[in-house]
Amino acid sequence: MKNSHSPLWLSFITTISLLVVNVLIYIVFSLLYNQMHEFTYILGFLTSFIFSYFIIYQTLETFIYKKIKLIYKTIHRLKRGKNTTEESFGLQSDLLENVNKEFIEWANTQKDEIKQMKELEQYRRNFVGNVSHELKTPIFNIQGYIHTLLDGGIHDNEINLKYLEKTSKSVDRMINIVEDLETISALESGVIEMNFTKFNIIDLAKEVIDFLEVKAQKKSINLHANIDEKQSEIFVMADKIRIRQILINLIDNSIKYTSDTKQPYIKVSFYDMDENILVEVSDNGLGIAIENVPHLFDRFYRVDSARSRIQGGTGLGLSIVKHIVEAHKQTINVRSNLGVGTTFSFTLKKS
Repeated sequence: MKNSHSPLWLSFITTISLLVVNVLIYIVFSLLYNQMHEFTYILGFLTSFIFSYFIIYQTLETFIYKKIKLIYKTIHRLKRGKNTTEESFGLQSDLLENVNKEFIEWANTQKDEIKQMKELEQYRRNFVGNVSHELKTPIFNIQGYIHTLLDGGIHDNEINLKYLEKTSKSVDRMINIVEDLETISALESGVIEMNFTKFNIIDLAKEVIDFLEVKAQKKSINLHANIDEKQSEIFVMADKIRIRQILINLIDNSIKYTSDTKQPYIKVSFYDMDENILVEVSDNGLGIAIENVPHLFDRFYRVDSARSRIQGGTGLGLSIVKHIVEAHKQTINVRSNLGVGTTFSFTLKKS
C-alpha cells in the first residue's frame, strides 16, 4: 500500500484531480466545436498527464517537502543535541506523520519546561519573601528596643538590661537564620561533603537523648530509645556529625509540640530493612493536618507561624534535615494525624 503522505503519491493524486478537470474542459470544447478525434484525445491526455505529474512533483519536492524535511531535521537536533549526524535524517516513508508526532512531543516538552520555569520563579519569589519576612521581624524588634533606650530607658538600669538582652536574642535569631541558609546552600551545591564512617547508631541515639533529656523533662515528656537487647549494636555507614544533627533537630522539634498532650512521650526506634536501617522519631503530640504534611520540608514553612516563632527556630531545620538525608542518598518521610502524633522516619545504609 502506497504511503498517502509521500511526495510521489501526493503528486499522483493532485495530477489526477487536475486532469479530470482538464478532460472535462477538453470534452466540452470538443463537443462545442465537433473537432475531437480519438488519437488527438489520447495523445493530449497522456501528454497532459506526464507534464502535469512532473511539474507538480517537482513543485511539491522543492517548495514543500524539502522544507518539511528541514523542519524535521531541526526538531531532531533540538531533541537529541547538536551531535546528531546528517545520515540519521534520511527521507522516511512516513515523514509528515513523523513531523507531526515529533512536533507534538517537542511542544509538550517546551510546555513542561515553561511550567517548571514558572514554578521555579514562584519558588524564588516565595523564598525571597520568606527571607525578607524572617529577617524583618528581628530587625524591627531591635529597632524598637533601641528607640526605647534612646527615649530615656538607657538611664534605667533595669530597663536597659532587659532590652539589651532582648536585642541580643534578636541578633542571635538573625545569625541563626543566615547560618542555616548558608548550610542549605552548601549542601545543595555540594560544598559540604559527607564524611562517611562506620559507627553504632544506637550509641549515637542514646547520646542525643541524654543531651536533650533535661529539656524534655521540663515539659514532663518521656524521651527514650525504643530498643531491645538484640539492638544493642547497629552499625551504619554515614556522616556521624550530620546524623547527630538530624536526631537533635527531629527530637527538639517534637519536644516543642508534644507537651500539651497527656502523658507525652518521644521515642526513637530502629527497624531492619535488609541493606538499610529505618530510624524513626515518634511522638504523641498535637499532630499535623494532612494538607500541611507535604510542605513540612519547605524552607520557612510553619504549620503555626506565631507559635513556631515563640518556640524559637528559624523554620529551616527540617529543610536542612532533608538535604542531609538526600546527601546520604537516602530518603526521609513523615506521617501524622491531628491529635494523634507525628513520626519522622529516615533510612541509613548498614555497614
